[in-house]
Amino acid sequence: MTYCVAALYHFTRLADYEQLKEPLQAMCDLLSIKGTILLAYEGINGTIAGTDRAIADLMTFLRADSRLVDLEHKESRAEDMPFYRMKVRLKREIVTMGVDGVDPNNVVGTYVDPKDWNELITDPDVILIDTRNDYEVEIGTFKGALNPDTQTFRDFPQWVENNRKTLNKPKVAMFCTGGIRCEKASSFMKQNGFDDVYHLKGGILKYLETQPKDESLWEGDCFVFDSRVSVGHGLTEGPHILCHACRRPLVPADKQRPQYEDGVSCHKCADETSDDAKTRFRERQKQIALSAKRGEKHMGSL
Repeated sequence: MTYCVAALYHFTRLADYEQLKEPLQAMCDLLSIKGTILLAYEGINGTIAGTDRAIADLMTFLRADSRLVDLEHKESRAEDMPFYRMKVRLKREIVTMGVDGVDPNNVVGTYVDPKDWNELITDPDVILIDTRNDYEVEIGTFKGALNPDTQTFRDFPQWVENNRKTLNKPKVAMFCTGGIRCEKASSFMKQNGFDDVYHLKGGILKYLETQPKDESLWEGDCFVFDSRVSVGHGLTEGPHILCHACRRPLVPADKQRPQYEDGVSCHKCADETSDDAKTRFRERQKQIALSAKRGEKHMGSL
């Protein structure tokens, strides 16, 4: 059995988003769906997994709300259930930029279908920006893309302000994993003096799903926020594993480095954590191992 992994988001006015939490959680639990869904005044965002029928039933449930009738989602496959629990959370933003007044419901850039993306980003008048975080960009990005080297999406507005003089081409094109960050980033750019702004519809995931590998301008793999860690062309699972101490992606060979200790450290974070923290991580890893022997899932394994 394989699982359907669905990435979904939609910017829309959800004035009663707090009242939507419990019915949505109950429906997900009824369908044995796991993952995370965020609700906020500005819309909905989430990644979930379940059987094909369960995901289809949940999408029908969500789209029965007239505000979510145009909700789109992207599907991929996982050999194992990539999540261990279901969480519906209330948030101030469904993707946190931290800038008041940035609202894709009011103003947004031009959507670009994956089939038209290569033509756009090879235009010499286009600046291409990867709106994801540094650890995501590290394992894959589009050829020629600028890396803002941000640790969180909150850092993006300041990066734009600091680099205005270099963002001096007529057109700006942006992309992210599933489309939500670059859609909000396009709204921010439009509200801050950038007129000709584009973003990849459906994000990297839709591009990798639909575009032929031999014509692709994508280099590497795409980080995903579940136990698969990364996917490649055709949305097949990539080779990466996750350091459970710092949550950064690693390749299997990194486990042979002297700084690697399962659940405790890797070469990227070994010098970032104290001895006390490493002691706590070792105890957590011990409890995870004991739970595995009993055939149980330990919460610390997430």
